[in-house]
Amino acid sequence: MTKDVIALTPKMPDTRSLLAGFFAGGPELGLVAGQDGAVVRLCAPTGRPLVAVEAPLLVHTPGEAERLLGPEVSAPAPPYWWTETRATTAAPEAGQLAGSVCGRLTTLLGGTVWPRGAATTRTVSVPDDPQPESEEQDARAALSVDVLTESMAVVLSDRPVLALTTWLSGVLRTVAAANRALHLVTPAHSRLTLPLRQALAGAPNRWVVQDPEGGYYDGLSGARLAWRDGTFSAGAGTVADAFTRQSAPTSERQLTVSFRTVHAPDADLTLGLGLEAAWRHLTGAPPAGWGTAEPVNLPWSPRQLTDLARDRSPAPTHLLAVGDPGRPALATLRVSRTTAGVAQDVTLTLGYESAGDVPLDALESLAAALVDKHDLATMLTTLRAARADLTLPPCLEAPPIPVSFTLGARDVRRTGLDHARRPPLALRPRRLGPHTHPALHYPLGDGTDADAWATLQKLTAHLKTGEGMPTRGG
Repeated sequence: MTKDVIALTPKMPDTRSLLAGFFAGGPELGLVAGQDGAVVRLCAPTGRPLVAVEAPLLVHTPGEAERLLGPEVSAPAPPYWWTETRATTAAPEAGQLAGSVCGRLTTLLGGTVWPRGAATTRTVSVPDDPQPESEEQDARAALSVDVLTESMAVVLSDRPVLALTTWLSGVLRTVAAANRALHLVTPAHSRLTLPLRQALAGAPNRWVVQDPEGGYYDGLSGARLAWRDGTFSAGAGTVADAFTRQSAPTSERQLTVSFRTVHAPDADLTLGLGLEAAWRHLTGAPPAGWGTAEPVNLPWSPRQLTDLARDRSPAPTHLLAVGDPGRPALATLRVSRTTAGVAQDVTLTLGYESAGDVPLDALESLAAALVDKHDLATMLTTLRAARADLTLPPCLEAPPIPVSFTLGARDVRRTGLDHARRPPLALRPRRLGPHTHPALHYPLGDGTDADAWATLQKLTAHLKTGEGMPTRGG
C-alpha cells in the first residue's frame, strides 16, 4: 500500500526547497524522473523506489483541499501549491521519508502537511538493500502502483476520499493501453469522488473494498470478491453483508442534470457556456473552477478550456468543473467532434441537505434556456437519496429516479413533431423555443416514484419509432 503525504504551501516549491526535500534521505538516494518529468522518484542505491514526488500544482479553486482531504485541513488561502508524495509501504522507512520531504517544504515555504502529524524534517536513514530491482518491479515503479500482473494493476490506498488525480487518471490510461484493468483497493471507510466513480465504472476496472469482517467486495455492486490467478474476481453472485449493512435512509439528495449540446464547428465557438448557464440557473453563480483532474485547480474560464479542447482536437477532451464550497456541485464535460458538429456532453450533479431544497421547479426554465441559446440536443434530470457532499461510500445507495426529459428541436424535427407530442402515456410535453422549430420538455415526476424509469423507457421507445417521420406543423 502506498502512503500519501501532501504539502500545501503558499509559495511555489523552488529549486532550493525541492532539493532540501529530496535530501530527506541523505545524499545516497537516487533521483529518477518519470512521466515526462511530472514525477520524480526517490530510490534506494539499488534502484528500489521509495517515494514518488509529483510536480507541484497551483490551486486557485477555494475549498478543494477541504473537499478532498477533510474539513479539518488548514490549507493556505488560494492560490496555493499542492505537492503530493506517495511512499511505498514495502519499505518501512518510506512513509517517514515522504513526511520529511513535505515537512522540509513547509518549513521553508510555510503552509501545512496532510495528514496531520506526518511532517518531520529529520534525515531518514534508508538501510542497504542488496537486492537489485527486477523487471516487474521496474514496471510497477514506473506506474507507482502496488501490484502489477499480466492482467491488472492494483493500487492500495487508505485515504478518506479518493479522487481522480492526475496520477490516477494517468494510471487508468496506461493500463487501458496495455489491456490491463485497474483495481483500486481501499478500507471500508474510504469514499470516492464522482469523477473517479465514473472513471472506474464498468469492467474491467473495480473498486475493491476490504470487508471489516474479512474478505473483499466490490464497492459499486457489493459482489463478494476473491483474489484468484492474479486478479480480483466475483464469486457466485452473493452480496457482502457490509455492503447492505452500512446503508441507512438519508434526507440528503443529489440532483443530476445530463445534457448534450451540438454546435456547428465555428471558429468563434466558445465551449463551456452551456455548462455555465446551467450552473448559474441552478445555483445563482458560475462554476468556481475547472481542470482536467482533481484537485480542480484553475479559475473558471470558458476561453481557456476552449483553447485546451482546440489544442487536443480532433481527439476528445474530458474536463471537470467544481462549485463554490458552500454550494456542492461537480460536473464532467466531454468535448468531441461528431458528424453533426461539436458535441458537449455534460453531467452536472448538485448536492442538497433535504428534498425540499431541490429546485425541481427550475428544470423546465433551464431546459428552455439551453434550447434558446445553447443548441440543446437532449437533457435528462434525475434525483436520488445520496450524500450532499457528492462522495460515494462503498454501500448500497438508492438509485436515481427520472424527473424530466427534454428533446431538442433538431431531434423533434427528425422524429416528427406530431409523433413526439403524443406519446402513449399519461403525460403531455411542453413546447420550448420558437413555434416553427420547437423542442419538447417531458415532466416525468418528482423523483420519488421508481415507475418513472418505465415511463422514460416507453417514451424513448416511442420517440425512436418516429424517427424520419414528416412534421405537419404545430
